[in-house]
Amino acid sequence: MFQSLKNSARIIEREYMRRDSFFGLTLMLSFAFLVASMLSPITACGRTMRRKAHAGPKAGALQQSAAGANPVISGYGPANGVSPGVINARSAILMEVPTGTVLFEQNPEELIAPASLTKIMTLYLIFQALKQGRVHLDDRVLISHNAWRTGGSRMFVQVGTRVFLKDLIDGIAVDSGNDACVAAAEYLSGSTTAFVQAMNVEAQKLGMTHTRFFTPDGLPVDGQVTTVGDMAILDRAFIQKFPQALQYTSKKEFKFDNIQQYNRNRLLFQYPYIDGLKTGYVAAGGYHLSVTGYRDGVRLLAIIMGADSPQMRTREAIRLLNYGYNDFTIVTPFPKDQPVAKVGVWKGQKNEVELYPVSEASFLIVRNQKDLLKWQVQAPSDITAPVAANQPIGKIVFTVSDKPERTIELVSREAVPPAGWFKLGRQALEMRVHGLSWKWLNWILGVVAVALIFLLLLTGRRSGGKKRRRW
Repeated sequence: MFQSLKNSARIIEREYMRRDSFFGLTLMLSFAFLVASMLSPITACGRTMRRKAHAGPKAGALQQSAAGANPVISGYGPANGVSPGVINARSAILMEVPTGTVLFEQNPEELIAPASLTKIMTLYLIFQALKQGRVHLDDRVLISHNAWRTGGSRMFVQVGTRVFLKDLIDGIAVDSGNDACVAAAEYLSGSTTAFVQAMNVEAQKLGMTHTRFFTPDGLPVDGQVTTVGDMAILDRAFIQKFPQALQYTSKKEFKFDNIQQYNRNRLLFQYPYIDGLKTGYVAAGGYHLSVTGYRDGVRLLAIIMGADSPQMRTREAIRLLNYGYNDFTIVTPFPKDQPVAKVGVWKGQKNEVELYPVSEASFLIVRNQKDLLKWQVQAPSDITAPVAANQPIGKIVFTVSDKPERTIELVSREAVPPAGWFKLGRQALEMRVHGLSWKWLNWILGVVAVALIFLLLLTGRRSGGKKRRRW
């Protein structure tokens, strides 16, 4: 009898131990949920992010072509009362540099000898080598007999001397020195032949399909030709890739070996917003001028080829620039270096990424058509990790009269790796409770946890009271 009672007591004791263990475990889990609900309110990737994905300026009005293209803006011309008229030269072009939009062109594919506009390609390769670290501005370049004896416009370097590369750049940009071009070409490539080969390779890379170079200085050679359209491609790339080069092309004068020479681009002396680029002349082609300026937030490029005189090329170039600056306006709906939109990220270590345009999100339009310009940010509400840096995610579409004119890709500037297992579990739970943000879900779990703790404490007290009454 006594042994039976003792066994019954042990059974009851084990039962209460199991209950106490379950009670303690449940209490610990409830407390953990309560702490999580208070300390980690995670922003959801659902509806909240969907609203953010299209944040930014609302629709305005305008459009342009895809990046890299050089279109003539549709609807611009005499029919709309917007045109500079016929330019007194064999060919001409006016381009907005950041987007490559052609505002005016005249005989853009007519073949013509490039003359000293060739030197822009020579400068391009010099600045490319500087950027790559292959050469340096303070390098001292040995002047060969071949460079010294080069005819035409000269910097007047002396054979056997050493000249700083930065001085040769001035000699090319300001003096239009053919001798400086040959000296730089030999220094960069070992010979003018190898350098000219590099010039033609780079021209093809840029898309200058009508251009063929035979000299680094532009002295006349049969078969050396280009077009005003090709020169616009080169000049635009030169300005965009090496903006520091404009410090040289904007100089009005340069003194070397006690010889003072003045820049032949007379617009530098007349208009403070002009900062480049180059003049040229060859009997077979006429007088050329490539000029760029920055005014009212707009950089334009005007090229005149085949004018009858230096005065004519200058006058016609300023006609084009005045046309561009007076009849067009720039629309910039998105601040520079600011995100255009935010997109939610599922299964990522971050909940969202910011989207940035790959190029300047602006549009040049005829002033009296400004109200026809609209733009729209197109981006998904959310994406799934991983996200790579510079990954295209959306786009900005500019339209004029509801016709698409320009599209700019939107990319993420940062990478987002996949999330850990705990966050993946939370997001999976949220997908089952669609539309309920984690902030509210955590507070609900916290309230449930508090209620559960209270019930367990109450149950424990009652069980304890019954136990004492039995014994």
